[in-house]
Amino acid sequence: MRAVLYEKSNSQNQLILQEINKPMPGADEVLVKIYSTSINAADYRSVKMRIIPKNKIFGADIAGIVEACGENINRLKPGNKVFGDILSCGFGGFAEYVCVPEKYLAIIPKGISFTKASALPMASLTALQGMRDKGNIAKGMKVLVHGAGGGVGTFAVQLAKYFGAEVTALCGTGNVDLMNQLHADHVINYNFEDFSQSKKRYDLILAVHGNHSVRTYFRALTSRGIMVMMGGSLSQLFKAMLFGWIFSLGKRKIRFLAAKACVEDLEYVISLVSSGEIMPIIDRVFPLEETSEAMKYAGSSHSKGKVIIEINHDDVNYE
Repeated sequence: MRAVLYEKSNSQNQLILQEINKPMPGADEVLVKIYSTSINAADYRSVKMRIIPKNKIFGADIAGIVEACGENINRLKPGNKVFGDILSCGFGGFAEYVCVPEKYLAIIPKGISFTKASALPMASLTALQGMRDKGNIAKGMKVLVHGAGGGVGTFAVQLAKYFGAEVTALCGTGNVDLMNQLHADHVINYNFEDFSQSKKRYDLILAVHGNHSVRTYFRALTSRGIMVMMGGSLSQLFKAMLFGWIFSLGKRKIRFLAAKACVEDLEYVISLVSSGEIMPIIDRVFPLEETSEAMKYAGSSHSKGKVIIEINHDDVNYE
């Protein structure tokens, strides 16, 4: 099979397309023929930090068809169209096939393409778990999404609207129109306006790719507001983890999210896609042989929503 492997010795391009042996599923695994995968910060940041998967293949979000099952598999069967986040089992999505424990995979409903399904797992669950589990989101809340134009941010804006919140999207000039299309109640263009100088206060702040200090976010919260760190620069996350507890001693809280793969949450989110409540925002689609370029683009902070890698091109009936 074809796969993109990390090769440290190649200084010009460390992600190299190669031919390797097709894996065989273990007793508790299924073999998935991957049709589409999407790129996350977990991919390009791991490359930058030299945190390399054992098999040297990145890619956490996958969508494809179950081709074979191990002897202990009882929920899935060959022919099932599935998607999921496989970060916990060592990446492996930048390849034509991968073996995955079935507990990480959910069924793709009729009418949803592999491209759309692969855009969901890590980004949508980060947004969902951040606002629901850490942010205690409720109808009528005033919510600020900082970093609204990226993969997590576009889902956060839509999910916050779905939960009945009043949403303020904080983004750059290139994403203002997109935020209006996603029906954000207010849009702040950080190229021209500093949200921290406003007197407006928020019940929930989702810092997806924020670059402000914890103190700045804290001051923008209501008396019982919650700020959830869902991303950001490594230095910002370090400072927030080091000093955030100090700000959480009162009624206002600073919380951190490490999203977890969860089939029930995947099923919930894709049901919202099926019903038209939310939709994945896809910026560009690259072929597998251009994975290196796709990773550079996704990590450049210029993408709107998700960057997809299309792997298999066979005609598939999505219905």
